[in-house]
Amino acid sequence: MHPLLALGLASALGLCIGSFLNVVISRLPVMMMRQWHIDALETLDQEVEELKPFNLAVPRSLCPGCESPIAWHDNVPLLGYLKRKGRCANCSASISVQYPLVEIAGALLAAGVILIHGASLESLFLLGALLALLTLAVIDFHTQLLPDIITLPLLWAGLAFHALFQPDMLQQAVIGAMGGYLVLWSVFWIFKLATGKTGMGYGDFKLMAALGAWLGWAFIPYVLVIAAFIGASVGIVAQLAIPRLRGEPIPFGPFLAIGGGLCLFFGEALIGAFQGMLTL
Repeated sequence: MHPLLALGLASALGLCIGSFLNVVISRLPVMMMRQWHIDALETLDQEVEELKPFNLAVPRSLCPGCESPIAWHDNVPLLGYLKRKGRCANCSASISVQYPLVEIAGALLAAGVILIHGASLESLFLLGALLALLTLAVIDFHTQLLPDIITLPLLWAGLAFHALFQPDMLQQAVIGAMGGYLVLWSVFWIFKLATGKTGMGYGDFKLMAALGAWLGWAFIPYVLVIAAFIGASVGIVAQLAIPRLRGEPIPFGPFLAIGGGLCLFFGEALIGAFQGMLTL
């Protein structure tokens, strides 16, 4: 296959997957909360009312303003948003810019994987990991949740990746998974014992374990340094620029996802850059 054709197909695939990820991002937290509510009622032996079906397939896409169904041609990735200029065809309510941004991010990730790693089964695994990180980052940004249904399969997929394609790295991946979890778990308890406050959630531990499984234990410090630097920078700027955010908790998951994604893309180059900075 011609490289340009492969790049175009990968980008189109990334756009389509990005469109599906928007569904996951918007619906999965609601599905989880509905299930938690049902579980709580059942635990308390209270009557559980029958709810309308709500999952990744049902109901069909609706306008967030008037709740009218969105036509199939308005659901075409990116083009539908541009055609309607980001507004509902029925009520003209604004549609979040998140939708095209996630689709574009999916296309860029797919194109980047093809450019750097070529078209292969390994690339498909890497793209899956990057798209999972994108989904987790946006969900955590909105809800401060990192769903186990994504983080745990991501961890096992990382171990499977090394078992299938890089068996000599499998031991480092296993230690990375354990070390990634243990590092943030330790930070959590040190901070809690010192301040009496909770600094992060258990989902962050699991996400770091998944990144350790994909990258190996040697990359854990680099992921944490990148995540902490970007998180601190964004947090300081956001709280200075937007007064209502001062004192509000900032999710750490998106920054872990960025750090992990950068290491997956540019791992060896990043290590070289860090080492070069240290020797200056």
